[in-house]
Amino acid sequence: MSSTWGEKIKISIFGESHGAAIGVVLDGLPAGEELDFDAIALQMSRRAPGKDATATPRKESDLPNIVSGVLNGRTTGAPLCALMENTNTKSGDYENLKRIPRPGHADYPAYLRYGGFNDVRGGGHFSGRLTAPLVFAGAVCRQILQRRGIRIGSHVYSVSDCKDTPFSPSDIPEDLLQKLSSVPFPVINRDAEQAMRDTIEKARMAQDSVGGVIECALTGVPAGIGGPLFGGIEPVFSSILFGIPAVKGVEFGAGFGAAELYGSENNDAYYYEDGTVKTRTNNAGGILGGITTGMPIVFRAAFKPTPSIAREQDSIDLTAKTDAKLHVHGRHDPCIVSRAAPVVEAAAAIALINLMNL
Repeated sequence: MSSTWGEKIKISIFGESHGAAIGVVLDGLPAGEELDFDAIALQMSRRAPGKDATATPRKESDLPNIVSGVLNGRTTGAPLCALMENTNTKSGDYENLKRIPRPGHADYPAYLRYGGFNDVRGGGHFSGRLTAPLVFAGAVCRQILQRRGIRIGSHVYSVSDCKDTPFSPSDIPEDLLQKLSSVPFPVINRDAEQAMRDTIEKARMAQDSVGGVIECALTGVPAGIGGPLFGGIEPVFSSILFGIPAVKGVEFGAGFGAAELYGSENNDAYYYEDGTVKTRTNNAGGILGGITTGMPIVFRAAFKPTPSIAREQDSIDLTAKTDAKLHVHGRHDPCIVSRAAPVVEAAAAIALINLMNL
């Protein structure tokens, strides 16, 4: 399995959803960086299960146990390793999945790829549970970026057909990003939150699930970071974002909407403000030719509906080699989108720090 990402700062995520523990190793961190453990705990709490009515009732503290790489609250320059114990597992709920794969999950292709030896309990290494160590790694990288004037925040842009107010692409206040990145269900318009919650509850009561979109922004990013072709902002960000379970699409700036515009509409006109080059619009999402323009980086990540639903579904029996019916047991989110916000922010922090000269 390929669970290592990055060049300057590498992360390696390990563990399974129902194993003894999950964790991450960060290699290449600069030495002497002070860590705010309360700030790390806040991000871990935003992602953690069992904290909101829209989430799975599985409860895990997700408190990271740092076993190397930190001394007296500062990074040492050695690999930083953090462990999170799995304490609330019900592995018996997944016994039937060894032979009857869940539609929408990785069960069947993983069965082929790993010869049936993959851990299906809770999704094993394919589980969204593995986003906990990703959030930890991102929380560490976020602090390093913050000291260099960079802020990251996101909101639930949509759940099903319920939409929040989008970011103003060229003017995103730091205090808004700070507020959004500190709450469990981040939205700009509070009325949208209630509509989203109602939609999620309707799906839950129908033994179903819904997906949605996270919109993320980074401000204070200097111009001139990145490069053309394969090492630019978009490909580097996308490669880690698509490593988040359930992400099915990523777009930057105007994204697919740019295909409907004329060049005169899509081009972001330049101007000077106090000697700094800015653009009057930001359809490019702060990126041209894979390189930052100095405007906010704005992107959106689309999440599919949670595939584990309580409704009876059609599947196959891999042992009997016949069609079969499947009832999925266990505890699952009717919508993962709000819990995905800190994961998207974490991925953005890790991606950007790998493109910067620290």
